[in-house]
Amino acid sequence: MEQYFSATQKMEQEVMFPSLLRGVFPQQEGAAPDAGGHTDLYERYQLLKSIKPMVEKGLASVNDQSPTSTDTDTALEEGADSNLEERLSHHVNGLQQVLTDLTKNTKALTRRYSQILEQINLGEDQSSS
Repeated sequence: MEQYFSATQKMEQEVMFPSLLRGVFPQQEGAAPDAGGHTDLYERYQLLKSIKPMVEKGLASVNDQSPTSTDTDTALEEGADSNLEERLSHHVNGLQQVLTDLTKNTKALTRRYSQILEQINLGEDQSSS
């Protein structure tokens, strides 16, 4: 979790002009291609920024619905608590994988943004010489 927050904070500090990411696709910097294949790094940046508050506050604050007592009673009657440890382990592993993927995407986006800035700076240096 700390790695994710660190990577996200670094991304927010470094990416001063997100519009530079428009039209740049993840395949170009070695990140895993998006399922749709049409998401540029600007859209990914927006997505990563919108996910951060959800991760920070937790899913409970996003979805303030708590199960009613009848829902809980029904679940208990059906024996849903018999494998709570297994279910918790499954969800924690899933959360860990999602956070790992988010961290990788955030670091890749930040790296690519730095490369874009270097290219811009090199171009300006050559034109002023």
